[in-house]
Amino acid sequence: MSDIFQLVSNEPDHVARVMAQWAVERPDLDVSPQAVIARLHRVALRLTEELVAVYAEFGLGEGEFDVLATLRRSGPPYELTPSALTAGTMVTSGAITKRVDRCVQQGWVTRRASEHDGRGRVVALTPAGRELMDRAFAAHIANEHRLLAAVPPEDRGALARILESWGRALD
Repeated sequence: MSDIFQLVSNEPDHVARVMAQWAVERPDLDVSPQAVIARLHRVALRLTEELVAVYAEFGLGEGEFDVLATLRRSGPPYELTPSALTAGTMVTSGAITKRVDRCVQQGWVTRRASEHDGRGRVVALTPAGRELMDRAFAAHIANEHRLLAAVPPEDRGALARILESWGRALD
């Protein structure tokens, strides 16, 4: 993995150059939101690349990691209904079905009838899935610490609060 962060330089970044071009081409528009949104978008894309690289080290894609992590953090007995799994991952039920199918094929989860509802199904983490998730999650958290190291500790809390507030406003 690359070291994606570098010290801030006096040179304008890509977003500043784009904004300067728009200021010339469309001086009638206030493009100042790009200073935040475009930079946030670029950071999110780079972070995704860095996160996915770690998942791949464990033979996982984003979807499989998400399913296994959701089951693992649910606590014993590490099983959820498909609807609870969908809610925990914030993707569609169709996407969950495909992700669970891939995890079943790998032996990381099982799918069985619910003991409480004959029509319902339960997705459960297997011992192999739990062991894999424990290793992958430890590497994932180490990676997140590495990626966040470029943000001064005194700015992290403020950034987290701003993003939480903004996210709630958008929801």
